Amino acid sequence: MYVFDGHCGVNEKSRLNVRIITELAWQHHFVTNMFIRPEFASVAENFQADFTVINACNIVDEDWEAHGLHSEVFVIFNIEKHMAVIGGTFYGGEMKKGIFSMMNYYLPLNGVMAMHASANIGKAGDTAIFFGLSGTGKTTLSADPKRELIGDDEHGWDDEGVFNFEGGCYAKTIDLSKENEPDIFNAIRPNAMLENVWIDANNEPDYFNSSKTENGRVSYPIYHIPHHQPNSRGNHPNAVIFLTCDAYGVLPPVSKLSAGQAQYHFLSGYTAKVAGTERGITEPQATFSTCFGAAFMTLHPTKYADLLKKKLQEHNTHVYLINTGWTGGVYGVGKRMKLPYTRKCVDAVLDGSINNATFVKDPLFGFEIPTSVEGVPSEILNPKDSWTDKAAFDETALKLAKSFKENFKQFILPGNDLSVYGPSV
Repeated sequence: MYVFDGHCGVNEKSRLNVRIITELAWQHHFVTNMFIRPEFASVAENFQADFTVINACNIVDEDWEAHGLHSEVFVIFNIEKHMAVIGGTFYGGEMKKGIFSMMNYYLPLNGVMAMHASANIGKAGDTAIFFGLSGTGKTTLSADPKRELIGDDEHGWDDEGVFNFEGGCYAKTIDLSKENEPDIFNAIRPNAMLENVWIDANNEPDYFNSSKTENGRVSYPIYHIPHHQPNSRGNHPNAVIFLTCDAYGVLPPVSKLSAGQAQYHFLSGYTAKVAGTERGITEPQATFSTCFGAAFMTLHPTKYADLLKKKLQEHNTHVYLINTGWTGGVYGVGKRMKLPYTRKCVDAVLDGSINNATFVKDPLFGFEIPTSVEGVPSEILNPKDSWTDKAAFDETALKLAKSFKENFKQFILPGNDLSVYGPSV
């Protein structure tokens, strides 16, 4: 039996003290990587847990049907008792995301924005937040050698600025290479832990072999990133980036959103289910996940949207939508957006050069598209230009727009109809 005592959140005013009890050594090592370790022995000696997780991974619920479950696997969190029990699954992510869900409950009630997002900071103190579901590029794009990483997945935004919830990173390893993702590749060294990764006959990891699962992962302490921000904090953000993996291939690689459009797209949380992020998903499927993380949002989505609006207005933060998905056609016809092009779009947002571009308004979705971004071919900036069949583009774009409208009906409230900031269908 192994017991980990630590924190979720570097901000002492907003953190949760968590105790995680596991029966496997590797799970203990996982939470040691992922949560924040007490800095002083005196803190550990006087530790009082705000929330306790018991990981009984070898136990299954044989009466799962009678209990109204979907399988013998169970992940149960009791907010009133401040306790959770996990059974039937060995996946390390259940512990990480379970506590994140609790942070999404407690913090907003105290006016602190909890975010499924990564964050980094530039040399001038300029901070950026990247929202996005697994597979959209949060970890990859925030690991930028020109900037310091605050964190790759879970953050809070309070009156003092942005702060990391975690002490480590949990990156996908599918098709990982030193050329495309050097920071993550080089972070795999002693103390890092591979999970669900194929090991070849020479006892070496094969990141291109997905025969076990496409959801290969690596957890490592954040200090394995050479340019991490030492105190895992940042200023109020200059830019917020919504990342989406558009399987339809009709969204531009980068576009600028108004404040109202930012709320609309935050509540919509459009992306695609990307291979490896959910069981049974082997190709992208269009989906909407509110706040870019519906599974972890324990309050009504509008609570988070209202907090986001408040923060954006208070700190004059600009919002951009970046598509890391397809261009030139739908999945199976077009091609995946090249990572170097996406990085150039992100660079333009973060260094402010995008503000010098000429913008055109998309007639259907309403956001502003730049006509030029340094290092990005002009023909892909406006997605219709990258399609050979223009009529097929119009048909596909309209289909996606109607999906947006249908999905957003659930968020229309009396006196606060944000649907006017969506597609004009």
